[in-house]
Amino acid sequence: MTLPVSLNESGKQKPQPFVREVLGRSDYRIIGEIVEPQTRVLDLGCGDGELLEWLAANKGVDGRGVELSGSKVQRAIARGVSAYQGDIDQGLADYPDRAFDYVILSQTLQETFRPLKVLREMLRVGRRVIVAFPNYGHWRVRLSLLLSGRAPKTELFPHEWYESPNIHFLTVYNFEDLAAVEGLVIERRYFLSGARRVSMLPNLLAEVALYLVSGTDLHA
Repeated sequence: MTLPVSLNESGKQKPQPFVREVLGRSDYRIIGEIVEPQTRVLDLGCGDGELLEWLAANKGVDGRGVELSGSKVQRAIARGVSAYQGDIDQGLADYPDRAFDYVILSQTLQETFRPLKVLREMLRVGRRVIVAFPNYGHWRVRLSLLLSGRAPKTELFPHEWYESPNIHFLTVYNFEDLAAVEGLVIERRYFLSGARRVSMLPNLLAEVALYLVSGTDLHA
């Protein structure tokens, strides 16, 4: 993807972002590029349905959403998104194997009670899985813990420990270790710091990690 060049006041070229944002989020832009047109998509923790609405309008996908909040489900439906209220920790028993081409879980894995069960269910009902999560190994998180001696509170993790929706804290290394143990195929990796791509030391420098993953049966 080629981005336009812009200059600052001194006439020097400004650094350009790796990706522009979609709906205010860089991870959504990457998801929008990964998802192929006219595919079946399930978005877990779909919120107000903004991403599914965008994918339907721009990629012509057949989208479904699952969201725990009833009020958010209502807003998603008002957008024309097919969504229902459900707890992804309870599994996806309503869907048969390989019902979707892509199953998306963007920055919600760390909020689930049973992340491994959720990931396995995603891989059961989807041919490919897109997972994005905040990287707890980022240097600001480490520094906050080191200097304060308290649960880190940063832009990436802004909540007090007793109010945080995050109940499992994982790093880039943690996810890659899990993928190796589970025998998963990591097809693509993206590491972001804001809108910039991180190409080295992602476990230290990336704020958000995004993976496209599939099961080994697709590659047998």
